[in-house]
Amino acid sequence: MNPYHGLWLKAQELMPGGVNSPVRAFKSVGLDPLIVSKAKGSKIYDVRGKAYLDLVMSWGPLILGHAHPEILKAVKEALEEGSSFGALSHREILLAEAICNALPSLEKIRFVSSGTEAAMTAIRLARAFTGRDKMIKFEGCYHGHSDFLLAKAGSGLATYSLAGSAGIPKEVLKSTLVLPFNDWVALEKTMNRFGREIACILVEPIPANMGLVFPEKDMLKTLRKMCTQKGILLIFDEVITGFRVGYGGAQELYHVQPDLTILGKIIGGGFPVGAVGGRKEIMDQLAPLGPVYQAGTLSGNPVAMAAGLKTLEILKRKGAYEKLEKLGATLAGGLEEILKKKKISFQLHRIGSMMTLFFNDRPIENYQDVLQCNTEKFNQFFREMFRKRIFLPPSAFETWFLSLSHSAQDIESFLKAADQTFKAY
Repeated sequence: MNPYHGLWLKAQELMPGGVNSPVRAFKSVGLDPLIVSKAKGSKIYDVRGKAYLDLVMSWGPLILGHAHPEILKAVKEALEEGSSFGALSHREILLAEAICNALPSLEKIRFVSSGTEAAMTAIRLARAFTGRDKMIKFEGCYHGHSDFLLAKAGSGLATYSLAGSAGIPKEVLKSTLVLPFNDWVALEKTMNRFGREIACILVEPIPANMGLVFPEKDMLKTLRKMCTQKGILLIFDEVITGFRVGYGGAQELYHVQPDLTILGKIIGGGFPVGAVGGRKEIMDQLAPLGPVYQAGTLSGNPVAMAAGLKTLEILKRKGAYEKLEKLGATLAGGLEEILKKKKISFQLHRIGSMMTLFFNDRPIENYQDVLQCNTEKFNQFFREMFRKRIFLPPSAFETWFLSLSHSAQDIESFLKAADQTFKAY
């Protein structure tokens, strides 16, 4: 038996679906999954030693690339001092200061261990602060896998055509109002009917879990205005966009300050971390100051804090975001040229180092538009690129990520593989 295949069979015997997160199974693209042994820079290696050009980058956090030497050094120093304390450490304070300085909407911050945990905490805070129960989220926006947020949540759910999840009582979802993204009519009707019952509006300012979709002009500013008028808290989920689309995140890009912000991915430099931050009077509702309970043994883990501090330090250096923009523009421009030459219908959405290729001839503005895309064409594209050692997210409903470790030669290799792939279409 092929040792690689034997390892995959063993994984399926030991773990549900053989994986610890659904999209890793490659089920939707019809292949056995990548089983990784190591990674360095822009490359990821399977257990056979085969190298792949990586555009997944651990789903976004590795903005510096795999095993960055300065991150390794910072992590080693932190590990030598202890891996977990169960007490306040100096690095938590330093990273909190760095993040609050980067995002003016954050006056205080609470570290947790994942984006899911941060979203749960933000909503609990909003409900306690406003005294209201209902919340608004948008179709295709993913905010983690807590019960009341798994309603038309995009990401892996879209991949497997699920509208929610088994095991969630219907009563739990009654307080979650789900609206189409970029739909002003639905938003206005909902606000008019339930405005004084709504605690918060939770939104990815640039949705990146149904593929990359952009807000309509002034959408975020209008949301801010509506929330202020009706006493609703505006929560930005910047788990993906935070420090990715710019040092100040999407809120800096669009000049909109939310009441609360959810962060993750990059602020841990590749280690598990999440955070919620915002206005002082809201954040002070958290225990031990206020009545909103939240706790975590591994929150503010010193190793993750060290990696996050070093990541933010590197991103502040001159030219970091300019390089990411150049890499993204070169890859997207080259790919568009190939697709037009082959006369293939597509929509390519990009901002900085993030992008998604949709196989569709109509504009993509919301989750329903995304669901109309040709997923079989994407699956064919994925399989051919994977055979050419290009590792893309194994789903038509995800975002691709570049890093500072990617080179002009990497982009050239990607475009060459794409050109060869589309010749077969």
